Amino acid sequence: MMPTDDLAPGVPPRRQRAAVPDAPDPALGTDPGRYFNRELSWLDFNARVLALADDPTVPLLERAKFLAIYVSNLDEFFQVRVAGLKDQVYAGVDQTSHDGRTAGEQLVAIRDDVLALGVEQQRILLEEVLPGLAEEGIHLTAWDELDEDARKALYEVFEEHIFPVLTPLAVDPGHPFPYISNLSLSLAVSVNDPETGETRFARVKVPSNLDRFVRIPGSPTTFVPLEQVIAAHLDELFPGMEIHEFATFRVTRNADLTLEENEADDLLAAVEVELRRRRFGRAVRLEVESTMSEELRDLLVRELDIADEDVYDIVGPLDLSGLWVLHRLDRSDLKDPPWQGITQARLLKEDDTPADFFAEMRRDDILVHHPYSSFHNTVEAFLAQAAADDRVVAIKMTLYRTSGDSSIIRSLVRAAESGKQVAVLVELKARFDEARNIEWAKALEEVGVHVVYGIVGLKTHTKTLLVVREERDGLHRYCHIGTGNYNPKTAMIYEDLGLFTTDPAIGTDLSQLFNYLTGFGRAVDYEKLIVAPDHLRGRLEELVANEATYGTSGKIVAKMNALSDAGMIDTLYEASQAGVSTDLVVRGICCLRPGVPGLSETIRVRSIVGRYLEHSRIYFFGNGNGRGSPAWFIGSPDLMGRNINRRVEALVPVETQSNQLRLQEILDVVLADDRLAWELDGDGRWNRVPDTGAGIDSHVRLQELALRRTRRREG
Repeated sequence: MMPTDDLAPGVPPRRQRAAVPDAPDPALGTDPGRYFNRELSWLDFNARVLALADDPTVPLLERAKFLAIYVSNLDEFFQVRVAGLKDQVYAGVDQTSHDGRTAGEQLVAIRDDVLALGVEQQRILLEEVLPGLAEEGIHLTAWDELDEDARKALYEVFEEHIFPVLTPLAVDPGHPFPYISNLSLSLAVSVNDPETGETRFARVKVPSNLDRFVRIPGSPTTFVPLEQVIAAHLDELFPGMEIHEFATFRVTRNADLTLEENEADDLLAAVEVELRRRRFGRAVRLEVESTMSEELRDLLVRELDIADEDVYDIVGPLDLSGLWVLHRLDRSDLKDPPWQGITQARLLKEDDTPADFFAEMRRDDILVHHPYSSFHNTVEAFLAQAAADDRVVAIKMTLYRTSGDSSIIRSLVRAAESGKQVAVLVELKARFDEARNIEWAKALEEVGVHVVYGIVGLKTHTKTLLVVREERDGLHRYCHIGTGNYNPKTAMIYEDLGLFTTDPAIGTDLSQLFNYLTGFGRAVDYEKLIVAPDHLRGRLEELVANEATYGTSGKIVAKMNALSDAGMIDTLYEASQAGVSTDLVVRGICCLRPGVPGLSETIRVRSIVGRYLEHSRIYFFGNGNGRGSPAWFIGSPDLMGRNINRRVEALVPVETQSNQLRLQEILDVVLADDRLAWELDGDGRWNRVPDTGAGIDSHVRLQELALRRTRRREG
């Protein structure tokens, strides 16, 4: 790994990788050098998250939070992406990725990257974050460093709160090697029987329902890793035995959901069965404490049926996702300043209660931008008003992820109980939220909500809400189409957009979409919505190709979470070769290679990584409605194969000038950011945007603009 002395703070060193292919010949349409690897690009994104933990300008407890996020992200990556590649290897699949790598070659490259990032993670934790927190009076301390008083206090905690829930599991002829659940933290213990002289292995699971780090009584800002507290009292778990060795380990399993949907008579029951089966997925990663002996390591490798190359040595505590415990401390001086989403003046009455949403939507379309805009006073308020309004006859909604105790669910229940026609499509295949979705979907059914569990073979990812209201002149449709989930909790930390509209054409389109989702109808042509999987690729390719006809007068700006679809990348390459100016803001995966002469030299790619998770999708085409007349869209799809081909997604046009100016404002800010922004070069390196002197942190600037907007009445 490169030395770090000459690197700017917050910039992780470049990991050693196989050389990026030479710049491709634009004429070679299938040249693997045209694309970056999807998996390695994702690891680059997680490296940018890790860089925030290393950034001294980020408050200390936020740096600890980013370490936790980095680890959680990596866990999911191994559970799904690495697991999928291993499945390909086991099955003998010889298909290569778009950049020309086999599954085995990708796994080798992934390991190299993860090992290098692991060194960085450990350095940041042990040399930067923990010492910095210690200077502020917050200590994450090893058991060996505690004085006798602290140990006595923790002994009482152990006896009262920890010991009763522990279950040591021995391995001997009468006790087979225990099942190790996914992502559970465990102690591997080697014990000697002084009477027989035999050495036995045992496993002690570290309870996941207890805080990862234990507070020392009387010292509310001093913590000890839970597994060390347990390890210090192993003699109580194994009375009469001699503790020979102990070390921490953690197993990651294949957690991808595999359904034969076409053969399932009941999708809900099939998902429930698959969730139970997923608990027993193949082990894909073993993390071990670096001090673990070879003997214990070999035993775990053998019993877990895992390869040596899937073992990762960890210096310091395992499973840093538990650092959220520190982040919950009441230390505002070590966190980002608190932010409460504001509400546009037109959406509040004089007493600061929500305005009549139906009246405001009839007056003009409404664009909201979370978390800068209040989710509670907009989306939640609209649905609550719809549930309580006697003139509302029907509510239809798609739910991908939400919180089961949220006002969203309560409003839907209230609407159904009052006799309204309520239909909700619940996506059971929302990864890692399947069990939660099943739970509250059943609760909705019990109160009379018509619940549909998606379309066989497709995942419903669109974020749509339709309210039908009986008014003096007939039925009217009130629509909300967004980029993010109907989840009040994530709406405070995810950056997302939503459009409220009464546009009759969009209302008709949305009705047709819901009929498609809940009935047996075929896909239809929509007047204004762009819907996947039937129309999204063709329409976007058409819009990009149209910009190419204008040559250097063509302009594309797009903001999304990921860009990996080879077909869309090739279409953007063709537009670049025609001279189209293209700015892409891609939070995570980007397989497009920008700035290559003759191929992509007019394409620029940047990423914003900071306090909020950039989540909105905005698509701008400078001549989308004719020369000099732009087209704007927001919605749920990224430019990934799964979004275009295997999901139900929707883009909605934003047509009012005031809302278009809002979108332009957002893009102008993120494209001018010189604090949170990274730029991708043609060799696959992500580099911090140089300090331009403007001092623009896009998250701070958008907060300022939101506050300024409250001081004038919009619309």
